[in-house]
Amino acid sequence: MIGTTELIVILCVALLLFGGKRLPELARNLGKGLQEFKKATLGADEDKKED
Repeated sequence: MIGTTELIVILCVALLLFGGKRLPELARNLGKGLQEFKKATLGADEDKKED
């Protein structure tokens, strides 16, 4: 599990790499991608149960 210190370091590095203006957009796109991935994996699990 990622601790608080590691999370802060990761956020600082991301801020330095991408800048303050692009960071919210990147976070939003990452969230959407994770949401779609979860939906796809849950759909695959439900298909297996039906078989």
